[in-house]
Amino acid sequence: MERHFDQELQDFKTDLLKMAAKVEESIYKSIQALKQQNKELAETVIREDKQIDEMENAIEEKAIDLLALFQPMAGDLRLIAKGIHINSELERIADLTVNICQRVLETAEKPLLKPLIDIPMLAEQAQWMVKNSIDAFVRRDENLAKEVIVSDKISNGLRTAIIKELIYDYMLKDGTTAPQAVPLLLIARDLERISDLAASIAEDVIYMTHAKVVKHHRELLEE
Repeated sequence: MERHFDQELQDFKTDLLKMAAKVEESIYKSIQALKQQNKELAETVIREDKQIDEMENAIEEKAIDLLALFQPMAGDLRLIAKGIHINSELERIADLTVNICQRVLETAEKPLLKPLIDIPMLAEQAQWMVKNSIDAFVRRDENLAKEVIVSDKISNGLRTAIIKELIYDYMLKDGTTAPQAVPLLLIARDLERISDLAASIAEDVIYMTHAKVVKHHRELLEE
């Protein structure tokens, strides 16, 4: 029975990693669609979101079966419980990439308001945080998880700078730029939310490995 549980738990982790890889791919494609103003690629991301939704449902069902059939304890219980939450956070990240691609569809046939420099920087930061939060989960690496959480400040700073520039340098000076500026504001907001969700996954990793709750108490990271 124990050997069977170990295999089922490994399958659960493997499925979660497959979903994470699919979500990372969605982030990358959504940003490429934005930079290239590529409607076809944006539509691909939107269409493939259904696969991620199906993966989320399957992983959640597997987790519930593990809890019901084996009644795991201690570390295994924390892993499954936080795995369910990470599964949900990954699906929310995928939804945000769909939001970005919908903005691309709105703007693809219009000239860009400004060169895309700062938004791709925020996108790279968000991608880095998602990748490393998952790596921290795989390796049960508390230090890497802490690094991801602390780096959320970088995403917040980039988002704030983007919003200030679009509002003060464009929209307030020339109201006619609003139709071009607003989609970029929304994209910046979505990328920053992706970073927040990656930080949330990293918080789950710390709880999973050491049963330490750092959500709302990030000062504990200094301990």
